[in-house]
Amino acid sequence: MPPTKLVFALVTFFHDLFTAVWIGGLVVLATAVMPATLKALGRGPEAKRVLNAIQTRLSRWVYVSIVGLAVTGILLGRRSGGAGGLFQFATPYQVALSIKHLLYLLMIALALVRSLYLARPEPTPRSKKRSPEMTPRERLSAAALMLNLALGVLVLLLSAYLAALSGAGPA
Repeated sequence: MPPTKLVFALVTFFHDLFTAVWIGGLVVLATAVMPATLKALGRGPEAKRVLNAIQTRLSRWVYVSIVGLAVTGILLGRRSGGAGGLFQFATPYQVALSIKHLLYLLMIALALVRSLYLARPEPTPRSKKRSPEMTPRERLSAAALMLNLALGVLVLLLSAYLAALSGAGPA
């Protein structure tokens, strides 16, 4: 195999891996980890500690994936003749790619807001015990998680559409 094809294969592999880690993490967190934790532990402080610990660990992987996707995306874009540059709208391929990039940026913003602001525990006065009910911040964090999951699914759909437009796969 020529070295250029091997490099392309490795860059594509890492791009797919970073996508799987980030969006797969969202899917697993939203559909399995959160519901199972809340069912097993209720909505009390133990469940909140477990979910915060999981989110902290996942956030590290998300940050690596964000950087990895940017780097591998740039490398893949340079190889692709149809891309034409960032946020171009002249062809259907460029429109789909630009929308995908906009969704990616929105996903980054949501991930950062969730992990840096919404995931931090809210200060509670000593006289007030933590309620097992979700706080407004926790509700917002859950909504941001679900929105990011929906955006991630749209990114995957756009990736499949872009592959179809580029002629990859069966005819």
